[in-house]
Amino acid sequence: MSEEKSFRELRIVFMGTPEFAVASLKLLVENGCNIVGVVTAADRPGGRGMEIQQSAVKKYALANNLTILQPEKLKAPDFIDQLKSLAADLQVVVAFRMLPEIVWDMPALGSVNLHGSLLPQYRGAAPINWAVINGEKETGVTTFKLQHEIDTGDILLQESFPIAEDDTAGEVHDHMMELGAQVLFKTVRGLAEGSLHETPQAKIALTNPEMLSHAPKIFTQTCEINFAHSTEKNFNLVRGLSPHPAAFINFDGKKLKIFFAEKIYNQPRGNAGEFTTDKKTFLLFACSDGHLEIKELQLEGKKRMNVVEFLRGYHFK
Repeated sequence: MSEEKSFRELRIVFMGTPEFAVASLKLLVENGCNIVGVVTAADRPGGRGMEIQQSAVKKYALANNLTILQPEKLKAPDFIDQLKSLAADLQVVVAFRMLPEIVWDMPALGSVNLHGSLLPQYRGAAPINWAVINGEKETGVTTFKLQHEIDTGDILLQESFPIAEDDTAGEVHDHMMELGAQVLFKTVRGLAEGSLHETPQAKIALTNPEMLSHAPKIFTQTCEINFAHSTEKNFNLVRGLSPHPAAFINFDGKKLKIFFAEKIYNQPRGNAGEFTTDKKTFLLFACSDGHLEIKELQLEGKKRMNVVEFLRGYHFK
């Protein structure tokens, strides 16, 4: 059996839900991998009309005639039986739920997860957001074997890339989505060929665990801008939460989301949080050491727009 044929004969179950996962599934399919099943989130009502929405992964799987499983509970006996019947050699997990051991330990080759950071840095639910919020200059992707503790399994492959000074989380996400798909495919091929060596994270972890940054879920309080902080910190918060869920301030009693801003280092005009505007072309908010100049924003109940459009239609109290 040739090396190329060996990875194509692996029986693979793919698990994922959002658009981020589609790139990986697509690359596996296009390279002839044997995807015997796709596990994704159940259809749910959403949008303004609360119509039933299918996940991005399900839409791709339907278009490519792949077997689809949509369990509500991952420990449900009927789902476990369905999964066993697929007789997978390997499970591949990209942007999916936390798996119980009965699921991730099922295939002979185990389950491989693609994570959006250079593990062990930024373990958790929102690694892209936190890397940008914290002003990191570099991030990357990691494939690793799933174990009991979240994001702690043995590393298979890693690849890094730079974060530009004005990159948003959305831009990092898009770059990572494509790079991650390539690294995941290399991982699948390497596992089939037996050419990969697992590296325990403890071997590459920093000597001082306190130096590890974490990536917990983003909550509403995380997103509120505090203008008493530095211009740099607020600038990073804006781009680290753009386009979703977006940093915000309370402005004239309404939530004002900010998607893009520029930093200006000068003597703040007034106290932190006070704004300056000509009501035509610019809107500045004072920070502790300069200003945040707002470029794209969305007032509660309105559409997203640039600052000129906003100022043209806004009546200041």
